[in-house]
Amino acid sequence: MRPRYADLFRRMRDTDPVLADAAFDAVLFDRADALPDLVECYQTSRDAKQRFDVIQLLGFTESAQAVPTLIAALDDKDAAVRAEACRALEDVGASHAVGLLEARLSDLDGAVRHAAAEALASLRPTGT
Repeated sequence: MRPRYADLFRRMRDTDPVLADAAFDAVLFDRADALPDLVECYQTSRDAKQRFDVIQLLGFTESAQAVPTLIAALDDKDAAVRAEACRALEDVGASHAVGLLEARLSDLDGAVRHAAAEALASLRPTGT
């Protein structure tokens, strides 16, 4: 991981919300360039809040390159991350992930089921 993003990801976990938000915004501004670092951060982070933020940022990239990580996040152990993965797949327009989102309709967590239903309503072709 490049040092700039390693530092920003570390600052995103700061207890001072102003510093954490500033780091999030810096990554958001660079989101296209940060994509490989976001993927690596998701894969290595043990912090659910950080994984949530990374999935959200990956959705904001609107890049097809984010989709494999977003799909992997549908199985994250944290329900908030799974729900955000549903929303992020919608954000990137991943209509090929409809089957995977349908599987989330039976998730044990209601927020995940709701996010999956909303994503499906957006991604499914009209009339299906």
